[in-house]
Amino acid sequence: MSEVEIKKILLVDDEPGIRESVQAYLSCNENWQVEVARDVKEAWEKIQQQTPDLIVSDIMMPEVNGLEFLEQLREDARYKNLSVVLLTAKGMTTDRIEGYTAGCDAYLPKPFDPDELEAIVKNLLEKQKVLQDGQDGNTQLDELIKDVKDIKDKLENSDNLKTREPKIKIDLTPREQSVLDLVAKGLMNKEIAKTLNTSIRNVEKYVSRLFNKTGTNSRTELVRFALKQGLTD
Repeated sequence: MSEVEIKKILLVDDEPGIRESVQAYLSCNENWQVEVARDVKEAWEKIQQQTPDLIVSDIMMPEVNGLEFLEQLREDARYKNLSVVLLTAKGMTTDRIEGYTAGCDAYLPKPFDPDELEAIVKNLLEKQKVLQDGQDGNTQLDELIKDVKDIKDKLENSDNLKTREPKIKIDLTPREQSVLDLVAKGLMNKEIAKTLNTSIRNVEKYVSRLFNKTGTNSRTELVRFALKQGLTD
């Protein structure tokens, strides 16, 4: 069972009652760690120590208000994509437009329903995960494509590699061959499933079979083995 990642939320509000009540409410979610700051100065100090996954900030605060705080975040490359929810007693349409123009992800006028705030926070954190998973997948795909290119270059530059190394006979079904060819092109399981008009689960089974038949443990090893043995172009 995989360990659940704890998300860190920073609540910035100069009203002690709101800080305490909102912190207590959001902390009911055991997967969220909620810290508080009474003003923007303290918030910046906490952010420098550890970047939160999401910020909930009041707008009307002394010295530096929430909109100015948000603008500072968006101007800093480290925090320009940090999710920010603005809380305010100002609920006019022009105020909301100003908040979204400054770059907030959600705008909630006071008094607000704690359940609505919780739903907004949950939604934003889930969107972050989807984006992060997508970035991780793209990174893996880029690495695989680079590995495939490097392998092909090495094979092309090796004069007698194919004659020096005897081929290992591997019997592949037509569908296994199709999956292998697409893996060698750098496609991930989702893309292979779409290309072959099948389910991702079926693709996973075929890739697993290929691992077993070739004695490999990763896609890179599989492609390297297939290229060396002439199982794919």
